[in-house]
Amino acid sequence: MNPEAAHENAGDFVPSAVAAHQASLLRYATRLLAGDAERARDVVQDTFVKLMAQPRAAVEDHLAEWLFTVCRHRALDVLRKEGRMKRFADGEAERVTAVDPRPGRALEASETHAALLRLIGCLPVNQQEVIRLKFQNGFSYKEISRITEHSVSNVGVLIHTAVQRLKAEFAAQQP
Repeated sequence: MNPEAAHENAGDFVPSAVAAHQASLLRYATRLLAGDAERARDVVQDTFVKLMAQPRAAVEDHLAEWLFTVCRHRALDVLRKEGRMKRFADGEAERVTAVDPRPGRALEASETHAALLRLIGCLPVNQQEVIRLKFQNGFSYKEISRITEHSVSNVGVLIHTAVQRLKAEFAAQQP
C-alpha cells in the first residue's frame, strides 16, 4: 500500500477505532500475556499499525473481530518467541464497580465478581479465552471461532463446558 493511500485510510477511521477498541484490546492482550501490561501495549500498538496498512473497506464491517484476531496472533507470536505459554492472571483490570444505593449489595457483587474471576482463572487457557471473548467483549460464537481458529461447534463446547464448571464450582463455594 502506498503512503498516500495509508494516510487516506487513517483519516477519522483509525483514531475512532483506537478510541473504541484500545481498552478492550489492552485487557485482552494483557490476559494473553499473563498480566504483562507493557508487552500488551506493544502488541496493541502493533495491531493498530497493521490496521493503518489495511484498506478501510476491507476491515470496516468486521473491525472488532479483525482487531482481536490480529491482536491475538501478535500476542501468541510474542509468547512463542519466549518458548512458553503462561496462564492468565487474576482479573484486577476487569473489576468495575457501579454506584449502588445499598452498600452491602455493592460489596456482595464485588465479592461475587472476584470469586468468579478467580474461578475463571482456574479454567484451562482455551476455556478462559473463549469465556472472556464472549462475556467480556461480547463476540458471537462465529466471531470467536474466527479469532481463536477453533470451529464454531468447538467454541460452543468450550463455552458450555466452562459455564457448567463455573456454575458447579461457584455453587459449591456458597454457604
